[in-house]
Amino acid sequence: MKISESWLREWVNPELDTAALAETLTMAGLEVDSIEPAAAEFSGVIVAEILSAEPHPDADKLRVCEVNTGADEPVQIVCGAANAAAGLKTALATVGAVLPGNLKIKQAKLRGVPSFGMLCGASELGLSGDNEGLIELADDAPIGTSLRDYLLLDDHIIDIDLTPNRGDCLGMEGIAREVGTLTGCDLHIPDIPAVIATTNNAFPVQVKAPEACPRYLGREIIGIDLKRATTPVWMRERLRRGGIRSIDPVVDVSNYVMLELGQPMHAFDQQKLQGSLVVRFAQEGEKLTLLDDSVIDLKSDTVLIADQSKPLALAGVMGGKDSGISTETSDLFLEVAYFTPQAIAGQARSYGLNTDSAHRFERGVDPHLSLRAIERATALLLELVGGRAGPVIDHTANIPDKPEILLRRKRIQRLLGFLPTDEQIDDILQRLGMRLDRVVEGWRVTPPSARFDIAIEADLIEEVGRVYGYNNIPVPEGRIVAHSKAIPESDVPVSRLKNLLVDRGYQEAITYCFVDTELNQKINPALDAIKLKNPISSEMSVMRTGLWAGLLEAMKFNIQRQQDRVRLFEYGLRFIKQDTEYKQINTISGVVYGSLIPPGWAKGSERKIDYFDVKSDVEALLALADTEAVRFEARSHEALHPGQSAAILDEDEQIGWLGRIHPALAKSLEISTETFLFEINADRLLTINVPSFEKPSRFPSIRRDLSVVVDVDLPASTLMQTIRESAGDLLKTLNVFDIYQGDGIESGRKSIAFSLILQDYSRTLADADVDSIVANIMNQLQSKYAAVLRE
Repeated sequence: MKISESWLREWVNPELDTAALAETLTMAGLEVDSIEPAAAEFSGVIVAEILSAEPHPDADKLRVCEVNTGADEPVQIVCGAANAAAGLKTALATVGAVLPGNLKIKQAKLRGVPSFGMLCGASELGLSGDNEGLIELADDAPIGTSLRDYLLLDDHIIDIDLTPNRGDCLGMEGIAREVGTLTGCDLHIPDIPAVIATTNNAFPVQVKAPEACPRYLGREIIGIDLKRATTPVWMRERLRRGGIRSIDPVVDVSNYVMLELGQPMHAFDQQKLQGSLVVRFAQEGEKLTLLDDSVIDLKSDTVLIADQSKPLALAGVMGGKDSGISTETSDLFLEVAYFTPQAIAGQARSYGLNTDSAHRFERGVDPHLSLRAIERATALLLELVGGRAGPVIDHTANIPDKPEILLRRKRIQRLLGFLPTDEQIDDILQRLGMRLDRVVEGWRVTPPSARFDIAIEADLIEEVGRVYGYNNIPVPEGRIVAHSKAIPESDVPVSRLKNLLVDRGYQEAITYCFVDTELNQKINPALDAIKLKNPISSEMSVMRTGLWAGLLEAMKFNIQRQQDRVRLFEYGLRFIKQDTEYKQINTISGVVYGSLIPPGWAKGSERKIDYFDVKSDVEALLALADTEAVRFEARSHEALHPGQSAAILDEDEQIGWLGRIHPALAKSLEISTETFLFEINADRLLTINVPSFEKPSRFPSIRRDLSVVVDVDLPASTLMQTIRESAGDLLKTLNVFDIYQGDGIESGRKSIAFSLILQDYSRTLADADVDSIVANIMNQLQSKYAAVLRE
């Protein structure tokens, strides 16, 4: 929001210089981004009047002008501007003047005719980029006065970076009210009298979407003249300093009132309207040609202004070309409405638009501002383009009153750390335009209708602290209240998981929960992603169903910046939609690429990471919890290589994935296929079975080695599970110590050797006991997996 300091000081004029004013606004939450001069440096330019403009004797495009400068004698100026004419008051750079760019004006001869200065347009003075001839000043502009003084060009443009919750400050009135509140200065609000209707014309209006447009005001103005009307320079200057380009008197007035009061509005050429105006939702298949000549296909959730035959405008966003104002317009219909933020939010972006009107309606426009705005705009239009105004048409549905909020002294004390006096709180709230009643606990407060950001008690306390001044809040001595908290031994802190991965060479990444729809679909096509109604951008339009999308993008970003070894992990939520139920799951995920260890002199430092290296990291994570029931099983995942992927199972429940990236996904992301991924449901890692003491047996243990030949695709974990079930409680330890394929083993088979430690607590095991257990194990392995003892 760009504001002119001189305009602001007409509303409220605190005894602060520009820097102090900017600091006050910033400390109150209205951050000032920049302060710039309103005009480039120039000197020696005055208000002058052209007395006569005769053709140059030797040049068709030049005129010889006699110009009144307020001195005893007029001066002669040779000028090539098309609008140079007798009676025009404009800007004159006298001999010796210095224009922007250090251009010095000297006496000269143009085609043999002396010229004592230069008549200036806005572009020569740095006031506009358009070269549209001489600047045209008002008829009552005082001749001989410095142009800088007349146009108040020794001014500053203050650019305020408003947060989305402060839509009430998107107008000069809102900023002025804020400054008055913060400084205690009186606010001088211009009087806006009602315009008396001089015609009974009232164009019919129907509001068929009152939930989106609770209030719609309109008024006819007939008999206007746009061919000869021009926007006065003072208005063009205020628009320029507000960052808006002057277009024509009707558009300029609507933009001016928007800058002044914060209320967007729109004007239709009434002669192009058919039947009546209708505020309604769009129908599928309808199209609209906008003012910028673009044609859009309308969506059913879009609010429209239409007539009986066609759409005319995107409500609260942009008007349509078919009903736009032109120099041929003689009658116009002025619209001022209140559209709810919910109805307008995201509409402009969904059509690739970004307008000042939508920017305001999305944040909330005071529903009680409409009448003042239409009266102000009507008065300005009658002054500039003439015509006669009809009565105001007012279609107002149910505009709910702001609910009362209970503000408690104890709550203020708790949140701010101190309690201002009742009189100070009364003063602050009243200056903010709130209605309040004293009650035993504190106050019952009704916020003004313009403050969409105030809905709960904490919002009021924030306002009290903000206006009181954060720097003025006393700083009490530090006090710590110790609260002992039991930490169950069965809980594993999240920091433990993170530190383990950091110790193994990973770095933590934090990525957005919003991801690209296409990438998310490539990674998890079987999961329904939750779509955002108002996304930040098209690349962040759905909630992530897994953490791999963000980690892969982060890895790609690092690789593109010459990082050839990347090991990233993230702990966060993934979001799943199942039927009508939404779930958010704590997840820890990682992505690995590059060499096993950092490059160096050590042998093997150039070795690339492989599947089993990443599996070792995952097993270390699982080892923090009870891993007896956790196993890896070869399964396929759309994002993982078919031959190098595994599901992580906790008994029969799948809790994660591990594997190498799928070649097709790697190609689409333009990254290496030597990238490995893992993902685990973190809730499974955050709780463990607490170890309990077990008295060691005083009887000796017996070790038996068992080597079996099985199919090459059979996982060792499957065999181990069967061995445990068959051996029973006497089996204390089970390990794999050898896997062999080659000579002596038939093709398609492999040899796996297990070591078994057997022990009893009540007696010494005999060979017969052990042989019986081993025989039972072999029977189970042979019947289930066609396993045979290796000879």
